[in-house]
Amino acid sequence: MKYFWIQLVLIVGSVSMALVFIRTWSQAKNRAWKRIAFSLFVVVNVYAVLRPTDVTWLAHQLGVGRGTDLVLYVMVLAMGFLTLNTFLRFRSLEKKITDLARTVAINEGMRHNDERLGAEPLAGGSDAHVKADAGSDSVKA
Repeated sequence: MKYFWIQLVLIVGSVSMALVFIRTWSQAKNRAWKRIAFSLFVVVNVYAVLRPTDVTWLAHQLGVGRGTDLVLYVMVLAMGFLTLNTFLRFRSLEKKITDLARTVAINEGMRHNDERLGAEPLAGGSDAHVKADAGSDSVKA
């Protein structure tokens, strides 16, 4: 009962993160390994909150002085992973945006040149294409 309130706050925080993550599952394009890793993280987090002496025992087995130090080291690794994952995602999005901007610029440039030079746009349904087709039909007849 000594640690009841902090345990309650930490468990509610972990469960809240899990619920937000599960709620956005269909919206976000999460890969299966991320889902599994996050679920495992929540389970281990709840276990560590309920049984902090087990974390200290594990820390001693791994050669770390205290359980809190072990948790800190694991969180530093997790933060590094999240930072790298976010960097790679942003780099991918920047490449996609650059490719999209180039495509739009090329298309707009072609459209602008066609208007400036008086050439017909490539889109179907223009009168010039209909006249050309009619002219070829009259030549055949």
